[in-house]
Amino acid sequence: MFTNRGGVAVITLDHPPVNSLGADLRRAIVDALDAAQNDADIVGVVLTGNAKVFSAGADVTEFGTPRQLQEPILPTVIARIESSSKPVVAAIGGLALGGGFELALACHGRAALATARVGLPEITLGLIPGAGGTQRLPRLTSLEQAAAMMLDGRPRTAAELARGTLFNAVVEHDEVGAACRIAQELAASGTALPKAGDRTLDAASVNEFVDAQRAALSSKQKLQPAYGALLDAIAATSGPLEEGLKTERACFLSLVSTPAAQALRYQFKVEREASRLPDAGPDAAQQTPRALTTIAVIGAGTMGSGIAIALLDARLDVILLEQDPDALARGQARILDHYASRAKSGKMSEADARTRSERLTTTLDWAALKDADLVIEAVFEEIGVKQEVFKKIDAHARPGAVLATNTSYLDVDAIAAATSRPQDVLGLHFFSPANIMKLLEVVRGAHTAPDVMAAGMALGKKLGKVAVPTGNAFGFIGNRVYNAYRRECEFMLEDGAWPEDVDKALTSMGFAMGPFAVADLSGLDIAWRMRKAQAPNRDPRTRYVDILDKLCEAGRLGRKADAGYYTYTDGKPSRQTDDVVRALITDARERRGNPVRSLSAEEIRRRALLAMVNEAALLVAEGVASRPSDVDVVMVQGYGFPRWEGGPVHWAKQQDRAQLLKDLEQQVSAAGFGSAVGDVGRLLGE
Repeated sequence: MFTNRGGVAVITLDHPPVNSLGADLRRAIVDALDAAQNDADIVGVVLTGNAKVFSAGADVTEFGTPRQLQEPILPTVIARIESSSKPVVAAIGGLALGGGFELALACHGRAALATARVGLPEITLGLIPGAGGTQRLPRLTSLEQAAAMMLDGRPRTAAELARGTLFNAVVEHDEVGAACRIAQELAASGTALPKAGDRTLDAASVNEFVDAQRAALSSKQKLQPAYGALLDAIAATSGPLEEGLKTERACFLSLVSTPAAQALRYQFKVEREASRLPDAGPDAAQQTPRALTTIAVIGAGTMGSGIAIALLDARLDVILLEQDPDALARGQARILDHYASRAKSGKMSEADARTRSERLTTTLDWAALKDADLVIEAVFEEIGVKQEVFKKIDAHARPGAVLATNTSYLDVDAIAAATSRPQDVLGLHFFSPANIMKLLEVVRGAHTAPDVMAAGMALGKKLGKVAVPTGNAFGFIGNRVYNAYRRECEFMLEDGAWPEDVDKALTSMGFAMGPFAVADLSGLDIAWRMRKAQAPNRDPRTRYVDILDKLCEAGRLGRKADAGYYTYTDGKPSRQTDDVVRALITDARERRGNPVRSLSAEEIRRRALLAMVNEAALLVAEGVASRPSDVDVVMVQGYGFPRWEGGPVHWAKQQDRAQLLKDLEQQVSAAGFGSAVGDVGRLLGE
């Protein structure tokens, strides 16, 4: 049950891999506490985990199941700790998150390694701390610090919190020894054991603070009930602890079954599923990834530089290759300036910035590719250009090196055909800025070897990205779905909506930006160029809206031209489209010849979502997406779909099936020749 260390019972949490506080572990903690209480040789207790994790909190697999409410529930465990007649001290050496951190907050003392990380990330799952975190953390630190930790959900290191009153000791090594000493000192003090509830907060200050925080909530936060509930719970810190705990628990339980919490838990689960390659059956053993240590990036532009930074941040050696000396110098400067800026702002130590910068080698010599385990091409998005680059890669890269194209929609097989080794080629679709965006589409070509695909997925994990496998089809998963969504939004312009109507309807749902604002930001010529590439294969009987083409022909390329769908003054968009855009839209409506009517925000949202759902169904049926949930991961991580809505597939599962299919058939029919209704039943797992 425990080990005796100088009269201190050391209870080690043991529930691999992250010591989640499931029913069995909760019972084991209580049993060990009881045994320590009844042992006359024990003067104090230390709770600890392992080098990586103290406890990552509640077992999310129990959410919504009877085991979640099986006694002892976490509040019961915490009450037993707090009421112990012998001091209980937490020794935190790794992660202490959520319920694990709440366990530590209930202890009479805390010791931690400086590198240990603690936090209350429940808000990211649409919940709030439900076992005293909202009440004890403000009392043990400060209202400001506690609210910040709970509102953003980001873990902090013990070193960051060392100056406050949260920890009795922050040490460089042997946190268990430090915790044992604290327990012995508390036992020998002869005074009442310190408890968070003994500390009081000024009611007027709490109310003033909460009012200010409520007023500062963003529009996205206001769409999610957990933020308001969290502030309600924090407001309860102005009274006795017991009353605050009742308020917190009521708020927590009210959130568990909300659509937002369900969607966020779903995303949490499917993001982890997406990182696993589909079962290869007899070929599973071949999925051991090829080793990647040195990576070459071809192209030192914005994308190439961003990819290089992401690789350097993962402690990989990077060779940056360019054909133009000036472009190479600009790319190198961009990377070095990035690290200098990070160090200057205190976001990174100067030593760390220097180490990462020193891992970068820049060159104009293609022969340098012989040292690379992986070569990533990041040049202009044009098939001929990429094929020429791959011919050179093929001539210089070592045998067995992984060859990757960073393309957002081009045919990976056509690019691989430019080499003598298509089995070594895959797509790695990074999203801009590549060192920030979390999504990475890993594209399997017709000949891509299993260990090459596995290497791409492993690289995504090493870079801290959400890697999603996808088949080789125009636009892969993300751009294929997004194009269907944008196409439907363009149809709505012909049907009676203005761009600002569509953008507002979707941002009011929680999208980061509306489709027309996004188009202006990325540059209308990007979509225009893609449309030109598709034009030879487009059937003239298919409905096609040429408003974007007309804007580009008029030189309205978006923000970079100070005019696109919207006009821009000092980088700020106009609230509405101007007369030029409205005239183009009116002309398109007249040429279309259909009746024009006003579209409600609800109709706009539904049509946009139906377009995504139908394209997702087609992608799953074609095998481009391995799992329906992969579509949701891609759209949330890369395209601004509101995370608390779960994604288009999750949204579809919440709809009435008969009405969903009826609306899809009607909408697809209106899209004209060549459009098809996807297998919605298969998409939804029916």
